[in-house]
Amino acid sequence: MFQGDDQERTERATPKRREDARRKGQTANSREITSVLILCSALAGFVCVGSDMFQDLSELMRMTLNSIGTLSLDDVSSRTFIANIIRGVIIAVLPFMAIIVCAGIAANLVQVGFLFTTEPLTPKLSRLSPLNGMKKFISLRSVEELLKSVMKLGVVGGIAFLIVEEELVAFPSLMQVDVKTTLSAFGRISVSMCFYICLALLFMAGVDYASQRWHHEKSLRMTKQEIKEEFKQREGDPFIKARVRSIQAEMARRRMMEAVREADVVITNPTRLAVALQYSAESMVAPKVVGKGADFIADRIRKIAQEVGIPIVENKPLAQVIFKAVQLNDYIPPTLYRAVAEILAYVYRLKGMGK
Repeated sequence: MFQGDDQERTERATPKRREDARRKGQTANSREITSVLILCSALAGFVCVGSDMFQDLSELMRMTLNSIGTLSLDDVSSRTFIANIIRGVIIAVLPFMAIIVCAGIAANLVQVGFLFTTEPLTPKLSRLSPLNGMKKFISLRSVEELLKSVMKLGVVGGIAFLIVEEELVAFPSLMQVDVKTTLSAFGRISVSMCFYICLALLFMAGVDYASQRWHHEKSLRMTKQEIKEEFKQREGDPFIKARVRSIQAEMARRRMMEAVREADVVITNPTRLAVALQYSAESMVAPKVVGKGADFIADRIRKIAQEVGIPIVENKPLAQVIFKAVQLNDYIPPTLYRAVAEILAYVYRLKGMGK
């Protein structure tokens, strides 16, 4: 059943599906990118402020050891002494820690953007299910994560081994120099090792991010039925909308038929088209189309005209032009004035209103 469902999810996720997943905290987020950026920032911070931090901590240790012999054992002196040590350590390591914290925040902002949600913290009984836990433990994703961890361990170990092997010949000479030179040499080796490890991990993090994004896109895929249901929720049920449009069209036809009863003439095609015109010299700048239709609607217009005694004039070319060119409740264009005026004059003569 699950396999069939996965095969049916062939459609790309809609913007609404993506927004809902993001609101729930479901995003393409690689922990490897966060880790490697923190490691790189730590390396950069160590290079930039490591020397100053080491000197500050050394000075703090020297002052502590010098003053510890004269320290009074009362509570006030002890608390003040400890508070000064803590304050000194914080001041010394604060720039270094600030760089690491900013790198961690930047890594998440680059991948996800600004996102605050409490949805992942909401308790769910499904997370307590042993069956679901076993499925995650033996799933293909867990095997993939295991292989990535083993590969990362192998890469880091291999780089460390190669660098140490290259520097191994210089180790015996370090026994003959002072501590400062020895620490400097180990620091140089460590920085070089971290630099190459960071390069390798950056590449692996890029691959991991591409993999996470692919899995995220796959998890968001939808079935055709889900897309239809979402469209219904967003736009409304198409059957209901069609019914509403049908009712609106019927109401518009009824209003038009009422307006046809006030028309002065109906021009026909003779059977397929019918156009009802109304004109009042006192209130209108030109004759106005108060009704028009084809086939069944045209037949209803003719019947209403017969019922109320509106003249029906057959003029196939004029009926076609007005039907196509003039919208309902619009005035006829000047190019049709003469043709319509002739018909109205004929109608007025029939009614005894013209000469």
